[in-house]
Amino acid sequence: MSKTVLVRYGAISEVSRFVNASGSTLGRGTEVVVQSHRGLETGLLLEDAPAEINGSFAPESDEAELARILRPLSDDDRRAGQSLRSDCESQFAGWQARICEWKLQLELIDLEWTLDRSKLILYVLNERGPECTRLALQAAAAGLGVVEVQSVGADGLVPAESGHGCGSGGCGSGAGSNGCGH
Repeated sequence: MSKTVLVRYGAISEVSRFVNASGSTLGRGTEVVVQSHRGLETGLLLEDAPAEINGSFAPESDEAELARILRPLSDDDRRAGQSLRSDCESQFAGWQARICEWKLQLELIDLEWTLDRSKLILYVLNERGPECTRLALQAAAAGLGVVEVQSVGADGLVPAESGHGCGSGGCGSGAGSNGCGH
């Protein structure tokens, strides 16, 4: 039986339960590659997951199959992650310009690629709402690949309502400022 552990992952950290499917014995502080609900990401193993956590770290039933540790982080994974972070730094101003050009009321605060570069996650200082959905739709219409918009508030990541993220029709309402004078 695979062991369930807590892992911190993402540029703006999230903590969730993951099944250790790596076949390796992993201890606290081990850097790992995980399959999260967003895709392939790097993370840090925190500790064994308690049996009961009031549901706060438990993956949704359809996410349970996805939330697993694939392997300890390799040197190649580490180099790929550093390259992706560097790419994100160079792309940040371009994404800010797009948000202004598209007249979206969002403030971009960070972005990150999944480790396999299959999805770009845009972190915005904003409530979940129609502006998040518009950003994801504009990016898709512009042929910019798969983009997930993740809202961030004063208390950290804003959880998706009904299990859907921005851009998938599950956003609530809200507005923010993007610093463009809109």
